[in-house]
Amino acid sequence: MVQHEQQLRKKVKIWIIIFIIGLVLSGVTAFPIETELGFFAAHVQSFPAFMQPWIMKVYFAVKTTNQTYPYLSYGTDWLAFGHLVIALAFIGPLKDPVKNIWVIQFGMIACVMVLPLAFIAGPIRGIPIYWRFIDCCFGIFGIIPLYICYRDIKKLEALTY
Repeated sequence: MVQHEQQLRKKVKIWIIIFIIGLVLSGVTAFPIETELGFFAAHVQSFPAFMQPWIMKVYFAVKTTNQTYPYLSYGTDWLAFGHLVIALAFIGPLKDPVKNIWVIQFGMIACVMVLPLAFIAGPIRGIPIYWRFIDCCFGIFGIIPLYICYRDIKKLEALTY
């Protein structure tokens, strides 16, 4: 029984660390957005033909905006910061997953909320449908490790309480 509990705790910890790494990478990569888009624009031929005009359009929009109104990129800095702060919240479940299961539930709710955001705000902002599906992948791929954690934390709870 103790060995099973230890295995569950280890598995939960690994999935939470994977999720934290994903949040941190999502956050950190939001800071140099113009540089990243410049790289994609320079290699636009590597993308499917239907995506190439969109990548170039976004790159030129960000580049032009940064040249003329650099303070608007402060919004993406806050987006990046938000990802990093949310990642910190998952330290609680790393320490005590049963006690902090609410953080996992919060994360799962946030992952589900990506979908309506993409399909409500996306058309308003002129985001192509295929890009909205790409954005939805963040919620879909995010909820997988969180659901595994949630399921295993419930098993842990049954073993320990």
